[in-house]
Amino acid sequence: MACGAAIVVLALGAMTARADERHGGARAEHRAEHFDERYSHNHYYPGRGGYVRAVPGRPFILERGGGRYFYSGGVWYAPYGPRFVVVGAPVGVFVPVLPPFYTTVWIGGFPYYYANETYYAWRDAENGYEVVEPPNDQGASCHKWASAQTGFDPTQSAGGVPPEQADGKHADYQRAMRACLEGRGYSVR
Repeated sequence: MACGAAIVVLALGAMTARADERHGGARAEHRAEHFDERYSHNHYYPGRGGYVRAVPGRPFILERGGGRYFYSGGVWYAPYGPRFVVVGAPVGVFVPVLPPFYTTVWIGGFPYYYANETYYAWRDAENGYEVVEPPNDQGASCHKWASAQTGFDPTQSAGGVPPEQADGKHADYQRAMRACLEGRGYSVR
């Protein structure tokens, strides 16, 4: 019995370590995370509202409207007592580099860089990337259409389909999203 309990503890520890590795080694106290698949971005991020004891990596620190923000690996943090809380990116700030994982989306002939529900645009005058509002984003309506066409909804557990159908339906959904966005003048890479 004790041996079985030890195996369960070791297995849970290994799963936790793998989740921590996805977030740059930061050990989250609140483990909510989300899988961002907009524009086929397909990357995990810590969920907003989650807490960490320390910001992972070497964060870029900036001040905005009396608040202090820490940017690391495409994730935004704000101090909260002795910890840091995961927050949405403050629109209008500039960062020197894009997140390590981003997707280029062309809208109206202009490139936007997307990661973790945040859009960035290059600004020559500032020699950096500005966090901008979503540019006339057609993603929501395309998501509804692609879900209706394929029966797969990535916002649902397992896409809302039986596990044996998930991979095929997910691929169908991604093709439908791409077709919808490209049909509206977007270029998805």
